[in-house]
Amino acid sequence: MKFIPSLLLILTMNLVQAQNKTLNLIPQPVEIKQNSGSFTLTESATVGFNKPESREIALMLVQKLNTPTGFGIKAVQGNKTTIQLNLNAVPDQVLGKEGYTLVSTSKGISITANQPAGLYYGMQTLIQLLPKEIENKNVVKTKWTIPAVKITDYPRFGWRGLMLDVSRHFFTKEDVKLYIDEMARLKFNTFHWHLTDDEGWRIEIKSLPKLTEVGAWRVQRYGHFGDRDFPKPGEKATDGGFYTQDDIREVIKYAAERNITIVPEIDVPGHSMAAIASYPELSCKKDTNTFVSPGCGFSEWYGNNTFKMNVENALNPSDENVYVFLDKVFTEVAALFPGKYIHVGGDECYKGYWAQDEGCQDLMKKLGIRHVEDLQGYFMNRVEEILKAKGKKLIGWDEILDGGISPEATVMSWRGIKGGIEAARLGHDVVMTPTTFAYLDYTQGDRTVDPPIYAGLRLNKCYSFEPVPDGVDAKYILGGQGNLWTEQVATLRYAQYMTFPRAWALAEVYWSPKESKNWNNFTKRVENQFERSDVAEINYSKAIYDAIVKAGLKDGKLTVTMESELPDLEIYYTIDDAMPDKFTAKYTQPIELPYGPITLRVITYRDGKPIGHLITLKREELERRAGN
Repeated sequence: MKFIPSLLLILTMNLVQAQNKTLNLIPQPVEIKQNSGSFTLTESATVGFNKPESREIALMLVQKLNTPTGFGIKAVQGNKTTIQLNLNAVPDQVLGKEGYTLVSTSKGISITANQPAGLYYGMQTLIQLLPKEIENKNVVKTKWTIPAVKITDYPRFGWRGLMLDVSRHFFTKEDVKLYIDEMARLKFNTFHWHLTDDEGWRIEIKSLPKLTEVGAWRVQRYGHFGDRDFPKPGEKATDGGFYTQDDIREVIKYAAERNITIVPEIDVPGHSMAAIASYPELSCKKDTNTFVSPGCGFSEWYGNNTFKMNVENALNPSDENVYVFLDKVFTEVAALFPGKYIHVGGDECYKGYWAQDEGCQDLMKKLGIRHVEDLQGYFMNRVEEILKAKGKKLIGWDEILDGGISPEATVMSWRGIKGGIEAARLGHDVVMTPTTFAYLDYTQGDRTVDPPIYAGLRLNKCYSFEPVPDGVDAKYILGGQGNLWTEQVATLRYAQYMTFPRAWALAEVYWSPKESKNWNNFTKRVENQFERSDVAEINYSKAIYDAIVKAGLKDGKLTVTMESELPDLEIYYTIDDAMPDKFTAKYTQPIELPYGPITLRVITYRDGKPIGHLITLKREELERRAGN
């Protein structure tokens, strides 16, 4: 009996894609019917709303329309308007809380939803239906036409998030607001705000002033994280910043107006060097020389998630004063953030200092614990009790499964999907955010073009993500998010570059029906979004145009294979130190390189014109890629 609805949905999706030749919406709506004709927006237009709770959305739409058109369109309560925003008197069960219908004809436009969130998302779709000039910050002259369509749309998942790390590099509240704006355009609804880590404590806690007096500041350093110098004796900490509680309230309100819930993260018990620098007594060694890390190499990593910390960065789980400290922190955090979740980190906690601490050993004996790793379970259960007392739910990285957590805790699976599968089978709600598909700090293109990092993640891999693993009950998968860690990301422009277009792919993964995914169709819409982003002055990566160069060994000889993410690119190359162009060798099959100090140069073309970055690879690099 389930086959027929599935078949109908697939046929509907195929029909949507066939009809959607001129529409370039991201994320792809559930159902689109494109009709003949169009609506033209003029200065006589009005925006109407039928209920007072829709007024703010109408005003936001008016502002968006008036900025580039210069029309002076007004928002009015009523039904006889050009663009009508209506909340249903009787809820449409198909649309749910965030769905909407959008109907555009030559006479006008109507957006209908059950709740204001749906109207807001319908507004975002309407903006994407307008010409790209709608993204201008100044008045421009163009014909403001909208195609005649009927759209029915609602999200696949309730949790559609992006995480921004503001500890490794501080982003001002204005930067954060702009990032939230860009999320809202794509129908993301959750902003995970990573507020604390070894490199900085970014939220004011009034009962613990040293957290921002000391923990928000570090010595100035440049260069790659992990390679930076340690602080020198007497060196002043001048790099950093923090958000006052008034700043936090302002950003929360700004996000809520855009239907985005903020989930704050206070990362404990590890990743707490900034907190320990502020209050050394919270650690095992109580070292008063503990500093806020400027990105120096304070740890040794051995692979398989095993590591050693050379500087203590974990809170002492055996010290009751730690829980007094955390109660103060979470009392103020809970009072600020209205959402039900507080993220407590729980990842990458080094237990070596616990193993050497007399108090921790005594606690283990008291609890009947044989392994020091199990102290994290004790710690997390104590933290969860604190959060529950404040009416909040605990969410943490998948390491919180170690040592046991309560069934009410929510798990964010980052070390692949394994932790999410385990958590779901134990009955936990899960947010899927695996490194393999959702880590936006990873290199997007060739590592000789983009600033290098230890892993790569291309756009097509993001787009291939399926958040519900086989054999897992979908009811436990709340959704997913992309994570932007900022060790190497110091500015908003660079944050945009790393986020887009991969967040466009994730937006579609989390919003659109699984059956509607089509890579070739998506890439056409991505290129349209490039043009719109240029107008909006939003930065993005063009790695999708670059060649993918792989090397291997065959019969002892170095061979090279090349491909591209886009099907219509041509790849040209040289191995004779000439610069490649469309008159040099065209790649058609694997290349066997002759012996010698050869340099491979590669570039992509489309329609006879260069489009990708020039990639230059010396033999030594090719041999590394071949694993030789």
